[in-house]
Amino acid sequence: MENIMKLFEKVDMSTHSFTHLDALESESIHIMREVAAECKNPALLFSGGKDSIVMLRLAEKAFRPAKFPFPLVHIDTEHNFPEVIAFRDKRAAELGERLIVRSLEDSIRKGTVVLKSETQSRNVFQSVTLLETIAEFGFDACMGGARRDEEKSRAKERIFSFRDEFGQWDPKNQRPELWDIYNARVHPGENIRVFPISNWTEMDIWQYIEREKLEIPDIYFAHEREVIQRADGIMPVSHLVQPQPGEKVVRKTVRFRTVGDITCTCPVESPARNALEIIAETATTRITERGATRMDDQTSDASMELRKKEGYF
Repeated sequence: MENIMKLFEKVDMSTHSFTHLDALESESIHIMREVAAECKNPALLFSGGKDSIVMLRLAEKAFRPAKFPFPLVHIDTEHNFPEVIAFRDKRAAELGERLIVRSLEDSIRKGTVVLKSETQSRNVFQSVTLLETIAEFGFDACMGGARRDEEKSRAKERIFSFRDEFGQWDPKNQRPELWDIYNARVHPGENIRVFPISNWTEMDIWQYIEREKLEIPDIYFAHEREVIQRADGIMPVSHLVQPQPGEKVVRKTVRFRTVGDITCTCPVESPARNALEIIAETATTRITERGATRMDDQTSDASMELRKKEGYF
């Protein structure tokens, strides 16, 4: 680990020749500009997580000094980490961009989402609120920070991912993208989901955060937190996650590799307190980003592919 740290410390991120990060950045900016040029009413999904923070920087480079040609949109489960929501609002205000927030609670009140309990994971129901939001504002394209290395079903998806009039995704019926030519044509009611950072990896994201000196929520860095050690992961204690009989609450130094619903997002034990230390740690890990940190991805009834087919981002 120390040798890896020394290697990254020797890299001067401010005076570099054209690198793989520059190539990825250029591709992503091209995709965003294609969306702005081809789509009538696009949106950029922004949660306050690290990937969507990178997306904001890419949008800045693609369109500044003009305003973004799309609003920022967040589908709030109301089970998010408060640090991330606070960062979301702060960053949108700093940029002076329009932020549209629609909550799963809106769908619950309308009766389109019915939960078994208050503590049930809400990730699987986000597709309902997302599709309602798309219909409300008439969005014909939604851009987001999904990456192919995160999860196997995401590796199947094109950069411009077509969704039918029901918001559904058919992995066997996708449009070709030869020579980076993207087809954004849709009929009324249909939608395109666009993934400008599809070809990025977790390592690329952290290297870009370090290079651009991007501010991110503190929970991505090592901090002490009360947790419960369970067979399927470390669960952070909160008003929604409490110890069961026989379970013990302990304090551990942890960080989050991904953030989502509090009831199913696990931190990892880590001493990494800055981006360089996370880069070094990421270079040696053998566990995927979502593999051991998102419990809902591990169950068949809430698998990512099933959710995507039903309209999830």
